[in-house]
Amino acid sequence: MKLRVSRNVREPSNISFPITLSSTGLIRASILAVAAMASSTMLIGQGGDTSAIQSVNDKSSDAAFVTEIERRAVVYFVEQTDPRTGLTRDRAPADGGANNTYPASIAASGFALTGWCIADTRGWLTHADALEKTRVTLRFVLNQVAQQHGWIYHFLDPATGDRVWNSEASTIDTALFLSGALTAREYFDDPEVKKLVNAIYARIDWEWALDGGTTLTHGWTPESGFIPWRWDSYAELMGLYLLGIGAPGKGLPPETWNAWRREPVVRYGGRTFVDCGPLFTHQYAHAWFDFREQRDDHIDYWHNSIDATLAQRDWFAHQSTRFPKWSRDLWGLTASDSARGYVAWGGPGGKAGATADGTVVPCAPGGSLPFAPRECIEALRRMREVGGDKVWRRYGFVDAFNPQTGWASPDVIGIDLGITLLMAENLQSGLVWKIFMKAPEVRLGMWLAGFRSEVARSEVPVKTPMASAQ
Repeated sequence: MKLRVSRNVREPSNISFPITLSSTGLIRASILAVAAMASSTMLIGQGGDTSAIQSVNDKSSDAAFVTEIERRAVVYFVEQTDPRTGLTRDRAPADGGANNTYPASIAASGFALTGWCIADTRGWLTHADALEKTRVTLRFVLNQVAQQHGWIYHFLDPATGDRVWNSEASTIDTALFLSGALTAREYFDDPEVKKLVNAIYARIDWEWALDGGTTLTHGWTPESGFIPWRWDSYAELMGLYLLGIGAPGKGLPPETWNAWRREPVVRYGGRTFVDCGPLFTHQYAHAWFDFREQRDDHIDYWHNSIDATLAQRDWFAHQSTRFPKWSRDLWGLTASDSARGYVAWGGPGGKAGATADGTVVPCAPGGSLPFAPRECIEALRRMREVGGDKVWRRYGFVDAFNPQTGWASPDVIGIDLGITLLMAENLQSGLVWKIFMKAPEVRLGMWLAGFRSEVARSEVPVKTPMASAQ
């Protein structure tokens, strides 16, 4: 099936500045210049006082505001990552504290690995500290963490690496960790990191996870075997398949890329896009894989995510009679906490109209920052203004809040801070894309899946949509 997704009615503001990223040194110099303008450099986790987090004035520049969001997320990963094992807790109270009893998440640990690269580049960690944190995580994951055929369990004891909560050996969460590990391998160019990452990658048994089918299963548990659900239709699955297709040794057959369905197709407000409800499904693969100016034989995934993001913004405005606080400036739903528990909120194409209760989720626009920079920054600023100190805490925004009722989550969630951190950095510099896309397995996977570009990516200056947002 070839679906031509609309490039649409109205593209988001394409605020950009070109920087030449021909070497790691130039990457670091360019980003440090932005960071210096946005906020003073503060080393984190080197005996310094992380309680001295600077606040950003509501009238500060967009670059300073986005940088502050990033820096507070890094504080989370520093404080909520076990220094002995390198595993990052799934969530934490919004103001931190030493009494966190939540387990570690292997996906959050993957976001942390990419976070160390960002923190090093921006001067928030020393290079030696960022590298050591990376080594600690990779050593422990390779040698101690519970796994099945290379697939790591979703939730883990942060001190021992043992499986907890009867969680599954998760295909998607392992892929998110692997994306972070590959980013670290390419960034640090360190012999031990390379050896560890390559071993973690090589031990994954991709054929086993197919369980005799043409699409990957969601995972496996010792109690029940393979989970009955498969990655067989559009979701956050793109990175999982591309890493498998490009994997060393016996990876996934390239035809698995065409085995999953590009559906359902949603039409809303003049936009046509493939959807999967929660907005994070349009974001996770894009945090690492650079789909700009590339497409396969099916759709343009970059513009698909743009349309999904802006359609949700329009949908929020159309719901303002039900929820007066919602608008084109205050919008954002994705899977999150709520007053009634964790909810996988959808968008205009799903059941969100029936389940919505007025909650807004900061990582929804946060994770879409590169897709619609001005619109997403406006939403985050409005959330900061409306929610005040109740929603803007030590680690940045709380996971979710309801401006209609005054409810606010007491927690933050690692993967929600992680997607915001990575996409904010991609907005400002393109750093994660530039590093990750150097991995030969990534390039091979995309090539075998049929991705092509009319212009070689290496010949195109990386355009990042930040400068004119100020």
